[in-house]
Amino acid sequence: MIVALLNQKGGVGKTTLATHLAAELARPNYWVLLIDADPQGSALDWSVQRDREGLPRLFAMTGLARETLHREVPELARGYQHVVIDGPPRVTGLVRSALLAADLVLIPVQPSPYDAWAAAELLRLLDDARGWKPGLEARFVLNRCIARTLLLRDARRELAGTLPPALATTVGQRVVFARCARTGRLAAEEAPGSPAAREMAALAAEVLGTAR
Repeated sequence: MIVALLNQKGGVGKTTLATHLAAELARPNYWVLLIDADPQGSALDWSVQRDREGLPRLFAMTGLARETLHREVPELARGYQHVVIDGPPRVTGLVRSALLAADLVLIPVQPSPYDAWAAAELLRLLDDARGWKPGLEARFVLNRCIARTLLLRDARRELAGTLPPALATTVGQRVVFARCARTGRLAAEEAPGSPAAREMAALAAEVLGTAR
């Protein structure tokens, strides 16, 4: 399975979701590859920090911020059960290439109408990609949510009838994720058993169910 996390709006938490999703997918002793396709290289920076901390590598990682991504991923994916692509903001050619490489596209959005509006361009690119890949699946992911707020309730309602649909799992706005970005750790390592760790495990389980 090749999963791409894409949204042309920056700051929606793609890298946090991508690193945690890759780690969760690797838990049953699967071989997982995380491709950092963002020219900013945030996922690669996280991996470097993890190495500095002496933490074990849970999955393989490479940087590939090129518009030939869709042609190179099949070769890179050999020997891996799952591939996760951390996509770029605003770089349309790269986004198109990531769409063509993926089996499933996750679109992280914050519970804000501005995020839903900003996803409109990506949805147009997704429709174009389906001309080449009719079976391409996509789901919204509500990220950086504050529980029991009007914004979250309204966002759920707004996404309830959308195409693509939203995943049932939501991920909260939690301090532990900011610490993970600095330390190269995961929520399950930084705060075992925490709501953040449980949310990421639930997200991975739902992604696997969607892919099946």
